Amino acid sequence: MNPMRFISGAIVILLTIFAVLNQWCFIAIVCTITIGGLYEFFYMIKKKDIPIYSYTGILIGLLIPLSIFFRFELTRNWELLFIVCAFLLILLLQFNRKDNRNAILGLSTTLFGVLYVSWFFSFIIKTRFLLPGIEGPKLVAFIVLVTKSGDIGSLFIGTWAGRHPLLPKVSPNKSVEGTIGGILVSGFVAVLCCSWLPPLPFFTPFFVVLMGFFFGCLGQLGDLSESLIKRDCNVKDSGSLLPGLGGILDVIDSLLFSVPAFYLYMSSTLNHP
Repeated sequence: MNPMRFISGAIVILLTIFAVLNQWCFIAIVCTITIGGLYEFFYMIKKKDIPIYSYTGILIGLLIPLSIFFRFELTRNWELLFIVCAFLLILLLQFNRKDNRNAILGLSTTLFGVLYVSWFFSFIIKTRFLLPGIEGPKLVAFIVLVTKSGDIGSLFIGTWAGRHPLLPKVSPNKSVEGTIGGILVSGFVAVLCCSWLPPLPFFTPFFVVLMGFFFGCLGQLGDLSESLIKRDCNVKDSGSLLPGLGGILDVIDSLLFSVPAFYLYMSSTLNHP
């Protein structure tokens, strides 16, 4: 194993533990990840000469997790209203530009970056406060471990036994064997961590395995989606902040799909057991 990958991975694990245990560390890390992820996204898009509003997008993206954490809600699910207002702000900025070529592309790409990185990742905050006390952090730990263990399993199994490319035009190094292995690892880890889930009667080991498979699949889809963006922008990694691992987006890509789905499922389950 690349020693820098091991060191970066250890740092990420330590920061994750601190974030799960302390809410102020949690929001600080979430905001840092949001800013860094948006910066990397917009930096990649700039390579395609698309006229985006990167700093405005980063500011808007930062306000979403902060508003959720501090429970600043003008209306129910008000972040959707906030995103609409953000679109209008970006539209007003476009009116002031001298060159309106590719205006639609710039507007939609900027808003997509805010939704893809900031809004999707902000569901991890909602997950943390879904249950009181230590139960909320347990939910965060569950979905993070299930998703990221699938990433690690996919990497090792794909390196060891990968023979058949999955989607070579999107991610040349991803194999069918590695993807299936990663999903199986997610199911196995879900069973190991099932005690972190609420004690509901239908959370049997078999059902939890299926949950692990499902969220593991979403994690693999998130990884492929970011690979598609990088492929389109002709970059290998989203950034170089974490030597051996790449950028922030390379670390959280699998969580961007699994965490929102996990929150929506758990909130629906807890409200209608």
